[in-house]
Amino acid sequence: MKDHSAHAGHGAHAGAQPGGLSVSAHGYTLQLDAPILTAGVRTVTFRVTGPDGRPVTEFTPEHEKKLHFIAVRRDTAGFQHVHPVMDEKGTWSVDLALEPGDWRFFADVHPVGHDGTMTLGIDVAVAGAYDPKPLPEATGTARIGEYTVTLDGELLPGEASALTLTVSRNDRPVTDLQPYLAAYGHLVALRVGDLGYLHVHPEGEPGDGTTGPGPEIAFMAVAPSAGTYRLYLDFQHEDVVRTAEFTVRTTASTSRPDTPSPAAPEHGGHHHGSHAHH
Repeated sequence: MKDHSAHAGHGAHAGAQPGGLSVSAHGYTLQLDAPILTAGVRTVTFRVTGPDGRPVTEFTPEHEKKLHFIAVRRDTAGFQHVHPVMDEKGTWSVDLALEPGDWRFFADVHPVGHDGTMTLGIDVAVAGAYDPKPLPEATGTARIGEYTVTLDGELLPGEASALTLTVSRNDRPVTDLQPYLAAYGHLVALRVGDLGYLHVHPEGEPGDGTTGPGPEIAFMAVAPSAGTYRLYLDFQHEDVVRTAEFTVRTTASTSRPDTPSPAAPEHGGHHHGSHAHH
């Protein structure tokens, strides 16, 4: 697994600034065809343009994909991690399930010729009656159907900290997680308030001789500041990718209540189908 620690969007030790706060960085820009959309399952098309103003068509794959695309509403609801398809001219397309409100889209890419991964972000308006959701309470437990994921460890500002997520199903440890994006879990953290983007990956990888397929998935992460963060863990079991969500509050001395979160819906990729094609 490659080390992305020099790049704020990806690195577990990149605590200076989160990624995704800018639509343009290092001469590269995220361009949407339509920044105003209607609610429902919609096909979103976009490009990443380079310093010459032209769409980039060559990307270095990171974790099995040339581009990782994250969509989340500004109230942190509706999280989707999908993988668009690019045509020969550099236009990407992907289906998203969108409810009314203000959204943030992130493109996580490594253009060929650039020295690392970057995360670009752009605001999108989805028309309709907006019913913002309150931020879920801080919790160390997430439930997704028959699955329970527990979070151990503290997210600390400015320093690397270990986070361990443990997956069980009907109170039994899951020991046969399937690789997903070259790992047994994929964790995205967003800072509440500006949706600053931290993209971290587990310690170890499938097939390295030491990393087991569950029930524990270990990560190293750095919070760029004290505050509240939303954590989204994608994991794959029995050919379905599920997302466990957590709210974490961090200060110099972090404390977190350990209470169950409301049940989250399962998703098997029926409306953002790239989950089904790994």
